[in-house]
Amino acid sequence: MTPLRSKSALEPQKIFVLDTSVIIFDHNSILNFAEHDVAIPITVLEELDQFKKGRDTLNYAAREFIRFLDEIAESNSLTEWIDIPGENKGAFKIIMNDHSTTLDANMVFAEEKMDHRIINAAVALQEQEPSRKVILVSKDINLRLKAKALNIYAEDYETGKVKEVDKLMTGVQKVIDVTHEQISELYAKKRVEASLFPEINNPLANGYYILQSPESSALAFYNPFSKEFEKVNKKMSYGIKPRNAEQAFAIHAILNTDIKLVALQGVAGTGKTLLALAGALEQRREFKQVYLARPIVPLSNRDIGFLPGDIKSKINPYMEPLWDNLKFIKNQYKENESEFKQLDSMVEKEKLVIAPLAYIRGRSLSDIIFIVDEAQNLTPHEIKTIITRAGENAKFIFTGDVRQIDTPYLDDKSNGLSYIVDKLSGNELFAHVELVKGERSQLANLANELL
Repeated sequence: MTPLRSKSALEPQKIFVLDTSVIIFDHNSILNFAEHDVAIPITVLEELDQFKKGRDTLNYAAREFIRFLDEIAESNSLTEWIDIPGENKGAFKIIMNDHSTTLDANMVFAEEKMDHRIINAAVALQEQEPSRKVILVSKDINLRLKAKALNIYAEDYETGKVKEVDKLMTGVQKVIDVTHEQISELYAKKRVEASLFPEINNPLANGYYILQSPESSALAFYNPFSKEFEKVNKKMSYGIKPRNAEQAFAIHAILNTDIKLVALQGVAGTGKTLLALAGALEQRREFKQVYLARPIVPLSNRDIGFLPGDIKSKINPYMEPLWDNLKFIKNQYKENESEFKQLDSMVEKEKLVIAPLAYIRGRSLSDIIFIVDEAQNLTPHEIKTIITRAGENAKFIFTGDVRQIDTPYLDDKSNGLSYIVDKLSGNELFAHVELVKGERSQLANLANELL
């Protein structure tokens, strides 16, 4: 039987009240508050009940959290403090709706809402535990603002959050103080000892460098296995030629067999998805399948099931940008050319698959090159879940723009794309390239720069 928490042990700890958005973001969040206690409003369980059915990640998170509570609660009353499993953990309990508080958020905001009930739960706990600090934790910015307006402590859920996005390693560094002789030697030998460039201290594993002297320049890659700098050429992939240094680096990372995980970051029009798809197609003979997926961001938290038509009709609007990139690659060839026909054959035989990300659940991904588009709309937990599916001879490419997020509970610091760049930069299996120059059109560049 799970032991109930003794009253004497409650004194020093804070109490964190979790909103539904936190649990959907990370279903293990209850374990991440150290020795402090965690309270779950009964309203949160009501909301999780609405999310438990479905194939999306939020549905999975809701089910996992409900199962977790059921396991650790056993036969105890959930309205009493119960120890959270693990060393130096606090306790948790479910807070029932309490209408005896001096402050009612429903009255203050003149509307009956689930969010207001959650605020009321924090208010009630604050009044019941005046000697302890009660903090409402939510990924919902507006809910936090409402709580603060009522003098309730409110915080974002910080676990998995990148501290400073602007200081993330871009994977590309410009070195301007090298000599023409150094660059000439790199051109001549193609690969050179790291000692040739003492200007580069502690080169980043799988890092890319733009080397410049007054007379010349070169693109270079640091190989962490050979400890050498290698010259990078602007190599064409399935009809797509890189137009700038960053695109050349992206293609290099995608084609490098030693790199198993690639992150391509950049604003709209920089060619992230196009380069990823072209690079994957170039390696089609090395893998049994090329899989291109993107997360579906439901409209108003409604599953795609409410849309009319069969499953193909439901998902096509979400997948259209991916098909557009495939059509662009096909248009580099004439209809009678083998490369053009090869793409049609790959789609027909499902050697090339374009599908929603939710439909890979339960799969083991071996002998596959897997591209995840719009990865900034994934949580750190979702990214981890995808990568842990990797089997033998699998390669993953994540693309996205961390400043163009479509889900309400993520931001540039808490999304999955920022998370893997922050955690994996410098790892021998990982490479990251930020694409900075738009190549879609002059009009698109104008919009990115001035609008």
